[in-house]
Amino acid sequence: MTAYTIDCLLKCDNHLGESPVWDVKDGCLYWVDGTGPRVGKPALWRYSPHTGAVEHWKLDRDVGAMALREQGGAVLALNDGFYLYDFATGALECVARVDDDITRARLNDGKCDRRGRFFAGGMDDKEELGLCSLWRLDTDLSLHKIDTGIICSNGPCWSPDDRVFYFADTFKQEIWAYDYDIATGGASNRRLFASTAKDSGFADGSTVDAEGFMWNAQVISGDLIRYAPDGSVDLKIGMPVRNITSVMFGGDKLDEIYVTSMARVSHPAVHDNFAVQNRPQFGAGSVFRITGLGIRGLPETRFGG
Repeated sequence: MTAYTIDCLLKCDNHLGESPVWDVKDGCLYWVDGTGPRVGKPALWRYSPHTGAVEHWKLDRDVGAMALREQGGAVLALNDGFYLYDFATGALECVARVDDDITRARLNDGKCDRRGRFFAGGMDDKEELGLCSLWRLDTDLSLHKIDTGIICSNGPCWSPDDRVFYFADTFKQEIWAYDYDIATGGASNRRLFASTAKDSGFADGSTVDAEGFMWNAQVISGDLIRYAPDGSVDLKIGMPVRNITSVMFGGDKLDEIYVTSMARVSHPAVHDNFAVQNRPQFGAGSVFRITGLGIRGLPETRFGG
């Protein structure tokens, strides 16, 4: 196996680092601190590897995911719905609210397909019940329900040929594959891609590389796993902290891997999988970078709405 190096890129002490996005246009990494606002921390972050500059923006609510917009700014999956965000002014514009009748549900992980549609799904804040749905926000700002019965949405991503959509329900301990129609944004024929039931970790955020292998960050175990297109494990990388949350390719050649993590100890979940975290690990909540693998990712598409 090719030698690789893991560096702690930024000690940002994120309460719940998530949703890394590498923007090929400005050569910067964006990500969110999903529950940072609960403890007074910034919600949106940007890092420029070329200058070392770090910027962040505060919100007054949880943010599950973000994607940059073609028209500037970002689209956000906040706790109660989909919003457009202006980095310059901090203005939020509500596009659509979801699950107003489910008080313990909030939107979680999300990503854009290669036609600029934004997908994001919900999670039960107690990580117990299949209360939530997976949504697709189209470029005309219309909202469509893709799937239901989800406990905790994570890891949406697509195969390089756009024919397979991957998605994880973290606490059902499953990663699914769907047939995907890039022309319509439709997902069908859901099937098991990989199970984490026998693993020490749970599937969190994902991305796909240029060779069509799917990468998943396993929260709790700290394992970064590369799955082959048939669902078999091709590579496993142990990260310096256990609660890694998501993964993204970046850098000028898209051959660097960025991994987010979380620092929080208290957890609203009813299960006890986080009980071993009696105190924060050293470096938990940091952003990490892996170099030297020689594997390249694919550019992320901006939201077209």
